Amino acid sequence: MAVNHTVLQGHMVADPELKDTNNGTKLVNFRVAWSEKYKERETKCFLECKAFSGTAEFVCFYFRKGQELTVEGKLTTEEWTTQDGQKRSKIVLVADRVHFCGKKQDGNETGGSEPAQSAPVAAAVPVDTDGELPF
Repeated sequence: MAVNHTVLQGHMVADPELKDTNNGTKLVNFRVAWSEKYKERETKCFLECKAFSGTAEFVCFYFRKGQELTVEGKLTTEEWTTQDGQKRSKIVLVADRVHFCGKKQDGNETGGSEPAQSAPVAAAVPVDTDGELPF
């Protein structure tokens, strides 16, 4: 039996953008960055992540560039062939859960900017009009 469960904590590299797949499922691709320091040497790491459906909508509504987050999911390998016939691949974390962590920014969880117009909140996530988190 194999176990494929990954948890990482880092910062969002860019604002997420919500997209629709060909079959209408919501999709968001985003990158998470973190660093480790040992003595004088610092290693910076970046990992591509993606989320679907309600998790994708949640990420787009609540997270912005630079914000700290924790991502849980499984690692997968995406493979493709370029136009010149070369095979390429990359490791991607498919997120099942995304959590808030770190400090609040500008008094709210969206990093001080308004949610993107194309990113409606998921039906399962109620929104309070007083700016507080829904839980």
